[in-house]
Amino acid sequence: MDLHRVDLNLLVAFDMLMTERSVTRAAQRLSVGQSAMSSTLNRLRKLFDDPLLIREGRGLVATPLAESLAISVGELLTGIDSVLSQRDRFDASSAERTFSIIANDYLTMTFLQPLIARLSTDAPGIRLRIFPTGDDFAEQLRGHRADLLVIPQEAFEDHAEFHFRVLFRDRYVVAVDEDHPEVGDQISLEQFGSLPYLATSSGHRRSLAEMQLDFLGVPRRTEITAGFGLAPFLLRGTRLITLVHERLALRIGEAAGIRLLEPPIRRLQPITEIMAWTSRTDQDPGHRWLRDQLLDLADQQHPLQGRRE
Repeated sequence: MDLHRVDLNLLVAFDMLMTERSVTRAAQRLSVGQSAMSSTLNRLRKLFDDPLLIREGRGLVATPLAESLAISVGELLTGIDSVLSQRDRFDASSAERTFSIIANDYLTMTFLQPLIARLSTDAPGIRLRIFPTGDDFAEQLRGHRADLLVIPQEAFEDHAEFHFRVLFRDRYVVAVDEDHPEVGDQISLEQFGSLPYLATSSGHRRSLAEMQLDFLGVPRRTEITAGFGLAPFLLRGTRLITLVHERLALRIGEAAGIRLLEPPIRRLQPITEIMAWTSRTDQDPGHRWLRDQLLDLADQQHPLQGRRE
């Protein structure tokens, strides 16, 4: 038998006929006319070269072949239904999947690390590939070379072209060596502009902090420029000051030997971290699960009002 020439809907009709043992009731259950169901029964008889159902009194009686086929056809339809419903199910505890995420070191350390710890026990078959945020992050996402991008909204001008959700906001604080000889519990704007300054960068670009300071016209005596994830560790034993994300500073402050101070710049704005993805993964249950995990972590760590897609 050439399977390509078989209408699998016939098996659905066969299963219903065997269940109801009535053309009329089978037609009603499948929402078709009685004549259409009679025609389908004739096609089934031709397909299997067997009467299948024989009238006996007021009812229909299955032939031995029909009885032998009933269990196999039922199991086959159950299997097909299972395959077709896979898109609506995702069991993280037993799934074997790999997800790729673009995120910088700061986000990986302060935000994604708890997810990594959770996966090891709750979803051991889930693997993450985390890539650094290069200058081509938008093209990486657009070209489906990454599943998810976690990035400051302010650094992603084209974020509205994608699906996105706000995760959390993080403000800037001033970081100095814990034994800084000239800075006490507060730092003045004059000190901020006169003390040696450690500027931060993101890849080959200035960091959002430096862009804001330039926009606000805040003078700095820049002596060193380094990646913003490394900057806090360069302050120990120096007179340097820098701006750092508060979440990162609180996470590594003791190890870096730094103190945190309120910035003397009133109009300094926090950053808004978002996750962005493409339509290709929007409806996939596994990807929805991953995004829900990140939203759950964000809510636990830093609840926000008005998250939007």
